[in-house]
Amino acid sequence: MLEFFKALADPCRLRLTAILLRGEFTVQELTAILGMGQSRISRHLKILTEAGVLSVKRHGTWSYYRVAGDNNFFAAIRPALEQELKTLPERPQDLAAVARTLEERRRRSQEFFDLHARQWDDLARTLLPVPDYREKLLTLVPEGKVVVEVGLGTGGLLPALVAKARTVIGVDHSPEMLGEANRRMAASGVSGVDLRLGEMSHLPLPDNSADCAILNMVLHHAAAPVDVLNEISRVLSPGGILLLVDLARHEQDWVREQLADQWLGFEEDELRSWLESAGFKTIIAERVSGTARQESVLLVQGIKHS
Repeated sequence: MLEFFKALADPCRLRLTAILLRGEFTVQELTAILGMGQSRISRHLKILTEAGVLSVKRHGTWSYYRVAGDNNFFAAIRPALEQELKTLPERPQDLAAVARTLEERRRRSQEFFDLHARQWDDLARTLLPVPDYREKLLTLVPEGKVVVEVGLGTGGLLPALVAKARTVIGVDHSPEMLGEANRRMAASGVSGVDLRLGEMSHLPLPDNSADCAILNMVLHHAAAPVDVLNEISRVLSPGGILLLVDLARHEQDWVREQLADQWLGFEEDELRSWLESAGFKTIIAERVSGTARQESVLLVQGIKHS
């Protein structure tokens, strides 16, 4: 406990802790947010990590720092500490810098998908093949309900969703992707889908307005995955279902540049923890293993607390 308090007994380390309570960031991002040299930031991060305030998770060649989730003492004092950290004099400028960093992640993603929308299906299927999980996913979609697909891409699931749901809403942050989805629906004779331009973390839907939300291979593109899951919880009605499919943790670091991936997949325990924090219960996860040339995926179902 002494090391814990010693680690926090520094203005810079308090600022770092406050920033990392807002999300996960690399050393380079934290250097830009605080406007300090990398060696100084790295030294403070090392002290906080050794004291159990922070943990670090490596995604390929990148290392993301986060607030430690397995420190019971920190968990006990965290609510009070968060309130005090709001009074730091640098708080407004730090929050503004965090927002700029997340916006830069989002901007890079949108530009990539706008540029590659017409080739996206072939690009993703060729560069990073995954096992066929589609039928398993569709069997979990409830019939006769309001279903929203978040990050629908080119709309590959839309025909099957229209066949099961009462209302289908599709949201994507790329105008070009929405255009491709429109063309796909017209070519297949599908109608009645409500396509909306919007961000995963700021969905253009009211509170408690959907019965089922689908995140199909998009969370690894999110600037802040936890914010996305909290936002989906907001728009789902009590008892609503979240169906999430995403890459299991892998080490294919090249996907950052060639497929605009922000995260190299996820661990099952990681997703469970985030979903529980976002207000989901009865979480069921299944790993769909790939062949030697395919990356495994996680198929996760969660129900929003009533």
